[in-house]
Amino acid sequence: MRAGDALPPLEIEITRTLIVAGAIASRDHQDVHHDPEAARRKGSPDVFMNILTTNGLVGRYVTDHVGPTAVLRKVAIRLGAPNYPGDTMVLRGSVEAFDGETAVVRVTGDNGIGRHVSGTVTLTLPARTPEAGPR
Repeated sequence: MRAGDALPPLEIEITRTLIVAGAIASRDHQDVHHDPEAARRKGSPDVFMNILTTNGLVGRYVTDHVGPTAVLRKVAIRLGAPNYPGDTMVLRGSVEAFDGETAVVRVTGDNGIGRHVSGTVTLTLPARTPEAGPR
């Protein structure tokens, strides 16, 4: 891993099940995340993904790339365009910094209406033994 390295993109289908399950798993019981009629009454065309689900997907994207021994230290994201059912979000990332132990990865996620998420993930990687080779 080196500064400037790009992570491969990850496409995530935004399904109603993903949105509702993410809200339930994160104990976010706001009706806009599971009740389409309530979401419409509040000005949204449909239910939409909550920030905690997005946060989890961003973390998963990075750890899927760097491996299960990575420890997430900080996930700092900002939401933009909502994720609605029937859309696809594409996550992309690049390594901003890596000092041999700590990495900062910039992540963006775009859907059909724009940029859903942007931010950074800071993580540490355990020391590698010489026989394990470079990261």
